[in-house]
Formats: sequence, C-alpha cells, structure tokens
Amino acid sequence: MSTVRTGPSIGLLSQVMLLVALAGTVGLTLTGWLLGIACGVATFVALTRGLDRFAAATLGPADRVTLVRATLVGAVAALMADAFVRPAVVPALVTLSVVALVLDAVDGWVARRTGTASPLGARFDGEVDAFLILVLSVYVSRAIGPWVLAIGAARYLFLAAGWLLPWMRAPLPPRYWRKSVAAIQGIALTVAAADVLPQRGIEAVLVVALGLLSESFGRDVWWLRRESARSPAIAKRRRIAVSLVRY
Repeated sequence: MSTVRTGPSIGLLSQVMLLVALAGTVGLTLTGWLLGIACGVATFVALTRGLDRFAAATLGPADRVTLVRATLVGAVAALMADAFVRPAVVPALVTLSVVALVLDAVDGWVARRTGTASPLGARFDGEVDAFLILVLSVYVSRAIGPWVLAIGAARYLFLAAGWLLPWMRAPLPPRYWRKSVAAIQGIALTVAAADVLPQRGIEAVLVVALGLLSESFGRDVWWLRRESARSPAIAKRRRIAVSLVRY
C-alpha cells in the first residue's frame, strides 16, 4: 500500500468498523448499511484524488482529525437513512453529530498549532461540513418541513451554479464569518434533531440559521460578480452570453 493511500484506506476501514459498532449497539437496517458504506467509499475516492491533485504525500495532523469527522458523519448519514424505515435512534444520531461539530473546531486548531494548514485540508474540512449539514437537514425536514432542505442544499446549489456561470468558479478570499455561519447551521440542525425545544422554537432557530446562510452566500455571490466585472476576459464572455440569449 502506497503512502498516499494509507490515510484514505484507514478512513474506509474506520467507517466499516464504526458501522459494525452501531449495528451491534443500536442496530442498522440494510438502508443504513448501504448509505454508510457509500459514504466511506466516497470519502476514500475523493480523498485519494485530493492527495494526488494537491501533490500531498500523506495526510497532515489536522487532516486526520477531519477524517475522523468524515467517519462520524458517515455514521450519522447511516442513522438518518435508517430513520426512513424505522423509528429514529435519536441519542446516537445527536451524539455523533455533536462530536463531529466539536472536532470541527479541533482540526482548525491543530492546523494552526502545527503549521500544517493546506488547500487540501481546507477543502476537505469544508466538504465534511457541507455533507453533515445536508444529512441533518434531510433528517430534520421530516418533522419541520421541506423548506429546511434549503439549508443543506445551499452549498451544492452554489457549486452547481458555477457550472453555468464561469465567474462563480473564481476562488473566494478567506472569511471567518463564512466558517462561523457553517458552524451555526450544524449547531441549529443538531438542536432541531435532538428535539429539545418546542416546535415553534426549533422553527425560529432554523429560520435564523437560514437567514444567516443566505446572507453569507449572498455576500459571496455579490463579491464574485463584482470581481468578475473587473476582469476583461470574463466580462467579454458575459457580453457574448447575453448577446446569444437576446438572439
């Protein structure tokens, strides 16, 4: 086994072991098993390609923490899938989500402490955040309503828009508020999943979270559009696209 594939392989093995542990304690249906394994395989493939793309020899200390988070999120996804075919195992789902959220702060601290922050680590961290938010939004939407899915879909709709609008694929400047808003989404959805507030209170928390998310993405879109207007090449492509639409 090459050094490059050691980290992703350990992650896949850990995912299987965690699913086995869940099966032995709270039980897992076939649906949960399939989605949990699919998450492990997807993480393995994406992380292996990421290591190749960024020419990284191995995972850094913070990346390993993020890999643990990815494994926990895979288990949360398995429990979420289970909830569609049997009563949800809320304590396990919420506990795993809380640990994943706590580790979200730990991996950033480790990266800064060890001086090992990297583009790969930032991308890996962001994708794990986004997937946890998506999984929790799917789970919570069953009780609160389909509008909650907008929280989980926002990141992926933003990426999809980049396929249609080249100017939205430009790199964004680092912004601490963006990371904070992502953390708020995870916390709000976990509180909703735990069902520790009256439904009106949960709805209010989620509305505020969605409002903050909309503001954050709206600011990024505005920044990208403004910067694209300053780029002659992108501005020219935009004029051509507009002329074709009018034609």
